[in-house]
Amino acid sequence: MAGFFSRERIVVGAGYNRWLVPPAALAVHLSIGMAYGFSVFWLPLSKALGISEPLACGEDVGFWMRAITTACDWKVSDLGWIFTLFFVFLGCSAAVFGHWLEHAGPRKAGAVAAVCWGGGLLISAIGVYTHQLWLMWLGSGVIGGIGLGLGYISPVSTLIKWFPDKRGLATGMAIMGFGGGAMIGAPLANTMMNYFASEASIGVWQTFATMGVLYFVVMMIGSLGYRVPAHDWKPKGWTPPVSNGKKAMITQHHVHVNEAHKTPQFWLLWWVLCLNVSAGIGVIGMASPMLQEVFGGLLIDVPLKLSELSSDQKLQVAAIGAGFAGLLSFFNILGRIGWASCSDFLGRKRTYIIFFALGFALYVLSPWAGSIGSVALFAGVFCVILSMYGGGFSTIPAYLADVFGTQHVGAIHGRILTAWATAGVLGPVIVNYLRDYQLDQGVPADHAYGIIMYVLAALLLVGLACNLLVRPVAEKHYMTAEQLAAEKKASHEQAQKGMQAPAHKSSAVLTAVVWIAVGIPIAYGVWSTLQKAVILFH
Repeated sequence: MAGFFSRERIVVGAGYNRWLVPPAALAVHLSIGMAYGFSVFWLPLSKALGISEPLACGEDVGFWMRAITTACDWKVSDLGWIFTLFFVFLGCSAAVFGHWLEHAGPRKAGAVAAVCWGGGLLISAIGVYTHQLWLMWLGSGVIGGIGLGLGYISPVSTLIKWFPDKRGLATGMAIMGFGGGAMIGAPLANTMMNYFASEASIGVWQTFATMGVLYFVVMMIGSLGYRVPAHDWKPKGWTPPVSNGKKAMITQHHVHVNEAHKTPQFWLLWWVLCLNVSAGIGVIGMASPMLQEVFGGLLIDVPLKLSELSSDQKLQVAAIGAGFAGLLSFFNILGRIGWASCSDFLGRKRTYIIFFALGFALYVLSPWAGSIGSVALFAGVFCVILSMYGGGFSTIPAYLADVFGTQHVGAIHGRILTAWATAGVLGPVIVNYLRDYQLDQGVPADHAYGIIMYVLAALLLVGLACNLLVRPVAEKHYMTAEQLAAEKKASHEQAQKGMQAPAHKSSAVLTAVVWIAVGIPIAYGVWSTLQKAVILFH
């Protein structure tokens, strides 16, 4: 069975249609992308025992007791630790297993990711059924987080090797799936919870179990669809770029993963990703309450602050806030494919200059947009900001391939993702503590976000400085010809004497079918999101 999942089994030669690989990557990324949509479970889970209203714990029930008690409901803040664990273990597992993935191949890594993500959801289902919060932290947070990391990086190196002429487009196509997973999974989860709900159950454990099986199947299909190009393959008519102009950052050499962190370029790019993500993820975490508190009743044409609205009016405003969060998710996805594709023409360094410079201007502008009461301008500013947040994720693998070469780009990308894990804590902490501090000082809620935006803008200025300092790697860090040959042999990329990768004629019908298969759920998610968000621009 190990041989079936091994890298050498999926190497293909001339005639294989490389456009069959991105849908396989999308199947995996759309599944694990549901991590972004997990907040849809928080409120139902906060009343898992009380059903209609939360069953509050006594003051003597501390944090760790709430993890094992079956006598009272969980707090949303306790459930939110699952979200933190997702991205901590995503970054850590990507860093730890990245080098193994380069040798084992994307099929094996994708299969392990399917087991971890699907299995983690099943463990969480048991946790909900038995009312054990620690099982949810372990299942979805830890085991599921490991699946996120392996699933996230599994196609990166492969896609870059299939698309050396379109590195940004290739990684953008896959990584947009991670941004879009919640757009599909969140409404699907809502539908399932409503279907399974009863007078005695909130329907979450059944939803977890169903989605766990569904995602396992979809991810396994995607993993089995991965193929690796033969060692001597290149796109027809394509020649490697000459290092001049915007191509000066694109190396034809390779840096070993164990050497990459010894270069200043690695740490500069680590901070580039960390600061870009810190600013964006801070906005994502507060998008819905921010819109509601800044505009209050103006969202429903009632000139009152949020605290002055009736319960029914607050529900209407909350629905618009949810639509805003969905719209930001949509632009997060557009940015992942759009900006990454543009980076093929602009160059990766120039693309990040745009992210930081334009992002700085928009963060500074956003409080003014709120002060003049323009919902459309305010929403538009953050849509562009979130597009660049998503673009940062999808452009960084191509940036790494340009700077460090393609041989270990998947492993290096895995280690760089520790910046994401750091930002997943840094961004929300900055935003939440600044907001709470200002509210404690008596600042009105609708004025509490201005200083937050200025602090996030300052982070982007630091990121801009880091990006401007990136230069080509010094020659002393490149792998020698002997080291490169040894790595290719270990990864089953080096041609063996008398052996050649089998030729493969791909069917145009099959290519169309797999793209339709991933396109339908994406279209469903986009349609659902736009329906909810259109009210922002009425």
